[in-house]
Amino acid sequence: MIATPRAFVAWSLAHGIQRRFLGRAAAKGDTMARLATDRALYDDPYPSYEKIRAGGRIVRNGFVCGTVDHAVANAILRSDDFGTGSGAGELPAPLRRLHTLTRDPDTLSPVDPPSMLVVDPPQHTHYRRLVSRAFTARKVGRMADRVEAVAASLLDDLDREPTFDLVSRYAALLPVAVIADILGVPDDEREQVLGWGNHAATTLDPGLSWRQYKEASSALREMNAWFSMHIDRLRSDPGDDLLSQVLQDPEAADLTEVELHAIGLLVLGAGFETTVNLIGNAVALLDAHPDQLAWLRDHPEGWGNAVEEVLRFDAPVQLTMRAATRDTVVAGEPVARDEAVLVYLGGANRDPAVFDEPDRFDVRRPNAADHIGFSAGVHFCLGASLARLEAAVALRALYERCPDLHVVGRPERRGTRVLRGYEHLPVSTLARVSAG
Repeated sequence: MIATPRAFVAWSLAHGIQRRFLGRAAAKGDTMARLATDRALYDDPYPSYEKIRAGGRIVRNGFVCGTVDHAVANAILRSDDFGTGSGAGELPAPLRRLHTLTRDPDTLSPVDPPSMLVVDPPQHTHYRRLVSRAFTARKVGRMADRVEAVAASLLDDLDREPTFDLVSRYAALLPVAVIADILGVPDDEREQVLGWGNHAATTLDPGLSWRQYKEASSALREMNAWFSMHIDRLRSDPGDDLLSQVLQDPEAADLTEVELHAIGLLVLGAGFETTVNLIGNAVALLDAHPDQLAWLRDHPEGWGNAVEEVLRFDAPVQLTMRAATRDTVVAGEPVARDEAVLVYLGGANRDPAVFDEPDRFDVRRPNAADHIGFSAGVHFCLGASLARLEAAVALRALYERCPDLHVVGRPERRGTRVLRGYEHLPVSTLARVSAG
């Protein structure tokens, strides 16, 4: 990426201001700031969430509000009094407008408008309607055979490998294959698209360094250029994939190229980021709780609820942000117009007011599905049902084929704050060697 003055201003508004404030606040011991900046807390953020919980249902640090309260989080996510703040809700309104003007349309990320993540109704409603038909319960149900076939094929490839990285060889490849089918991505281009997507995922985090921002922007520029080519290809030779359908939909006739990019790139990223983290987190948790895995082997019908418990206990998406669109009151607490609130999904999912013994992993938990790991309200994850299906099928197939699967070596967490998962998770299919 060429470091232009415009790019530096865009970074300063999107990350630099946050980085400066968060660094100072973290040095003073502020828990929310430390969660955003202290790599030592990334591996286990849950004790920090409890510190926030002890401070009240909504806490403030002079920059943003934050909540780990399940009822408050749910109310904010569902309320018409809150919006996404165009992806920069923590900034004062004048700086937010300036941030919009400095964005480079060739490097737009999932947290830049017009991405569905950061636009509100009616614009969000229009975009979502165009793509939601690909994720109806009926269509997702029809994908089950495809997911099972992909899982079986990947496991066939691993038959002669007693040790492998679960993330790169299985957890990432399965959802990428499925979402690439949905978007019509050719087989020989999927690995490159996955690499770009991993770079794009870093832009979800607050306070990126200038170097991190430039690296992500370079990948996004390449990804947007590829997407322009891909759209042209589908226009001239449409298939039965989602993007081809959108391009032929009369309701999409008024969409700009930037809007088409935003829709396609968000579906692409959201279609695998949550699922790869979900599968990896599940394998690590089941390895640490062999009694739970043993129960699932005897009760394969329990895999669906096990997935819900993983989503609750170690959410693949840990937080989101909302900004008040008007003066309002939540849980008896006044929230002023334009005030930003960090909604810690991972913390809300361990609220003792909702979940008994919330720090206990239990695949038989009766209300596991009460989590908000997929957010709530109008921004409820579009691909939630597909992610659930993929994870349940992938995990069941994995343990049926590899009954002795266990973690070996040293797992490595991803260096991202919003997305929680594993960069590398080495596993072995050989029987464990008894310490005795």
